[in-house]
Amino acid sequence: MLVHDTEMTATRFHTSAQGTKIAFRHIEGAKDVGGPVIVFLPGYMSDMAGSKACAVFEWAERNGRACLLLDYSGCGESEGEFAQGTLSLWRGEVLELIETLCGDEKVLLIGSSMGGWLMLLVALALPPERRAGLIGVAAAPDFTDWGRTTPEKAKLAAGETLFEPNPYGPEPTPMYPGFWADGQANRLLDREIPIDCPVRLLHGQRDRDVPWDTSLRLLTDLRASDVHFTLVKDGDHRLSRPRDIALLLRTISGLMSAA
Repeated sequence: MLVHDTEMTATRFHTSAQGTKIAFRHIEGAKDVGGPVIVFLPGYMSDMAGSKACAVFEWAERNGRACLLLDYSGCGESEGEFAQGTLSLWRGEVLELIETLCGDEKVLLIGSSMGGWLMLLVALALPPERRAGLIGVAAAPDFTDWGRTTPEKAKLAAGETLFEPNPYGPEPTPMYPGFWADGQANRLLDREIPIDCPVRLLHGQRDRDVPWDTSLRLLTDLRASDVHFTLVKDGDHRLSRPRDIALLLRTISGLMSAA
């Protein structure tokens, strides 16, 4: 088992182009193993301390693989206000960290929920030769559109913040006008998505937050031919049970072996 110095695996900070300190954890891969850098992108109002992110980082450490976790600005240990966050801003932060820490290495992007949308936007911004593969876990591209009613969109367009019940905590989940408008400008579905690398999509059939047919829409729209969709019949939105995480790790292992 590869053992890294705790200073390497501890949380560190990168100052972004906007002057914001972005929290991240990064390990380099073993020289005799090689392969792409695994980059995990958490969901809306989530961070790198989540169970899936931690499991991926620990798997990478055990197997001598390079891995990068991060907290978007306004999330987790990073500076900034969540209310100011947008997909475009967070995409820029992810790309900055990849450029700073990963050199010219290929990357395997993993996106959970909103992170699955961000995963696509980051992949599109990277040169095609840098894309080793994508793994979407309940990927939620375009949720500012299909996830909002017409009256809700009207309120957001008028500058009103929406709050809805949060099934994962006591505080309501906000949708800010700035995030919504930026999301609407970054919609990807129902047109060809020019990504050609291997893609794996995992989704729970009991997902109450992101309809599982969203992954089917994504499968159809991706230009890539090497796209597999795995539907977990009793899986929920988070897909964070031990057997769900085991599925994710097997999926990572398969793509890393083929890279």
